[in-house]
Amino acid sequence: MHVEFGVLGPVAAWGEDGAVVPLKGPRHRAVLARLIVARRRVVPVARLVEDLWEEPPADAVGTIRTFVAGLRRAIEPDRPPRAPARLLVTEGPGYALRAAPDDVDAWRFEKDVGSAAELPPGRLVARLTDALATWRGPAYADFADEPWARAERSRLTELRLHAVERRAEGRIALGAAAEAVPDLDAHVADHPWREDAWHLLATALYRSGRQADALSVVRRARRMLGEHLGVDPGPRLRRLEADMLRQEDHLDPGPGGTAAQVWAQAAAAYENAVPSRSRARLESTAGLMRDLAVTGGGGLEAARRHRVAAVAAAEQLGDPELTARVIGIYDVPAIWTRSDDPEQAAWLVGAAERTLRLLPAERHDAVRGRLLATVAVESRGMLPGEPSASGTHARALQAARQSERIARDLGDASLLAFALNGVFMQTFQRAGLAARRDAIGAELVSLSGQNNLVTYEVLGHLIRLQARSALADFAGADLHAEAADLLSQRHELPLVAVFTTWYRALRTSLTAPLATAESAYEAAAATLEGAGMPGLRHGLPPLARLSLYVRHDATSRIEAMSRTDATSRTDATSRTDATSRIAAMDRGLDWGPYEPWVRPLLLASRGDDAGARAGLRDIAAPPRDLLFEALWCVVARAAVLVGDHAVMRRARTQLEPASAELAGAGSGLISCGPVSRYLDELASALARA
Repeated sequence: MHVEFGVLGPVAAWGEDGAVVPLKGPRHRAVLARLIVARRRVVPVARLVEDLWEEPPADAVGTIRTFVAGLRRAIEPDRPPRAPARLLVTEGPGYALRAAPDDVDAWRFEKDVGSAAELPPGRLVARLTDALATWRGPAYADFADEPWARAERSRLTELRLHAVERRAEGRIALGAAAEAVPDLDAHVADHPWREDAWHLLATALYRSGRQADALSVVRRARRMLGEHLGVDPGPRLRRLEADMLRQEDHLDPGPGGTAAQVWAQAAAAYENAVPSRSRARLESTAGLMRDLAVTGGGGLEAARRHRVAAVAAAEQLGDPELTARVIGIYDVPAIWTRSDDPEQAAWLVGAAERTLRLLPAERHDAVRGRLLATVAVESRGMLPGEPSASGTHARALQAARQSERIARDLGDASLLAFALNGVFMQTFQRAGLAARRDAIGAELVSLSGQNNLVTYEVLGHLIRLQARSALADFAGADLHAEAADLLSQRHELPLVAVFTTWYRALRTSLTAPLATAESAYEAAAATLEGAGMPGLRHGLPPLARLSLYVRHDATSRIEAMSRTDATSRTDATSRTDATSRIAAMDRGLDWGPYEPWVRPLLLASRGDDAGARAGLRDIAAPPRDLLFEALWCVVARAAVLVGDHAVMRRARTQLEPASAELAGAGSGLISCGPVSRYLDELASALARA
């Protein structure tokens, strides 16, 4: 069970479901609090006895052990008998709490306040607001009078006061001075000796247009400082008073100022002018989410979430034209062929189709074109591995073509770029279509450059990077990687670096020694953390390593990947039936959606031919996307190893159209090597059969 600890208020603990963990009596909580004060260091039992009692009982050491045992049962209820403790550990002469830094609210608060100092005002305010919200009362509230808690309580209290003042400073810098006033007013009332707080309150009032109140605050500060401390205000506060009396320009930046101030002022004006229930707010939200999505990480995840909420709200209003605009305005370019949230994507496709049916057929061509492009883009990754009569998949291709036709008829460059993104997503009917996708990328680069569609110009370069890689034209791919990076740096598009970093890892892997290639992919994998693209991240790092080992015929390394931990090894080899062995193997690596096509090769590499054959039996074809050829090559290698002729024939049929391409390189991320090599292996194996 994962446990978090709280000392910013009464000492408490919570389980992973948010439920309070019962910590028994006050002495148990005192032991826990004392260990948290020690910050993962060992506290000797003798010191615990000294801190907990003025006059220790006769069996104080035994009592401490009883408290520790009770705490261990509470915070590690699933620990088997006699198994070593993981959190509250015995070490040397005493005990230590080995909680992770983010699992104690005080430690997390300290980290957040420290990191906020480097942030721009908007993010600083958000970070400090979240951090301050974790306080539930005075630090170590149960132990306010304990000498061992006194220094830590004082330190945390000072850090909290500092955070309150820095947040107010950030709000003032954003042009939201009025928002800072209430908190600062309460702050100086509770802590009248903090001269910086008085300075901030006076400044916030002045910038809120309340000059008289600001001057009154400075005079109140002079009186309070004199009464409480017997001192006059310092030079900084005296200078502020003089500047306010002269109405110095520097005290109020006015309507211009930094980008952060302009943003805050514009947001406030919008908030005041546009009614909260206005339909214009839904369209504005969708447009804002489009811009937020390209910031990456949390921005991309938040954009997806709020986009769905905006579409759902628009549908509830019963206005299909409004719903169509809210859906269609989110024309965020998409390069990866697996959705980050398949359920959400399917819901959006359904909403777009419902709205299309409700729109009058004789008008709204541009709006209809955007809905059709949405259907095509959001249907990515839905093509089955082998030909299907499914209406869903045929519909996505039809929607892509209809959207493109509408855009060309209207001469609408923005719509055409969106439509071409949909066409790209539906250009995976078979293997070997890199040249066709290259043409789409070339048109996107040209169209976007002429019409200042920066994000689609980047998309065009990334599509061409993928296609040229598949065709083994790495000189051309290099140029597109450089162009994409240049645009991303100029226009602050951080997610682009994820794809270009992975591309350079691919380039390294094709020429460098195996160890160097492994390091390059390890560095590339780090860019996926926090990027907000689970559809790309899930399963990709181990698949990249596997493609490397397959290309190098590094059988021992492939076998090592299938033996990731002793538990799964023992569990797998102890099973007698092939299905159970398959289920037990390789629990230590997250293969994500690629596991069914990887599994047979891993089993075969460790000599489990029966398990590999079971995995190949009735294996579905990989989805037709950017990794279609790579996964078929992995399956083909497994089929050759165990002599599965039926799967060999299927693999040959699927791979033959891509005989001139590099398997997987069309992703711009990985490669199993030339498809022709695998076709030769299949031909030889089938000839022998």
